[in-house]
Amino acid sequence: MGYLLFIILVTLIISLFLSKVKLGWAKIFRAITLVFSISLFTYWFIKKSSIGVVQNAVALQLINKLPQPLDFYVINVNHVDKNDVLEVIHLGKIRPEYYRIEYLKMKNSDEYWIIGYLGKKNAVYFSQHSVPNKNIDQMIEVQNYINQSVKLSGIAKKEVEAYNQENIKLGILITLNLLLLFLNLSLFLRRK
Repeated sequence: MGYLLFIILVTLIISLFLSKVKLGWAKIFRAITLVFSISLFTYWFIKKSSIGVVQNAVALQLINKLPQPLDFYVINVNHVDKNDVLEVIHLGKIRPEYYRIEYLKMKNSDEYWIIGYLGKKNAVYFSQHSVPNKNIDQMIEVQNYINQSVKLSGIAKKEVEAYNQENIKLGILITLNLLLLFLNLSLFLRRK
């Protein structure tokens, strides 16, 4: 998604500079860029906003029984071509006595990790869970502060940091794209 956002950013910048050119091809290029950008962002926002029930997935219900809200991440360990590919899913901040449900694709996996943060950097919970039967949904209650494996929690922390850094980069690209899209749209629709 990052490459596509970068290409859209470049075409929107070119389109912004072409707003000074009064030739017909420039206006056609600007119109095509605007239509493509608006349709891509519309599709992307609808896809991200919709609730996705994943077929052939294991439902994970995570219940926070601790007295403070924790920010939880699930790391799905996929075994692909004799390598472990770690997929990070952000569950969000879960308040005490509340729960969150996430659907995990377990096609190439038989285990997942849960890591909980108190604040931005303080990991206070880590647990490793295996899935012996993929037909039974999982329910996890977080009742105390534990770290089941220091080695695996270190790996999980690095994966969560990389995931958050990638989200920051995507957020900056999306913000710039939306700003340029607004500028291009207002220049395209303005009247003399």
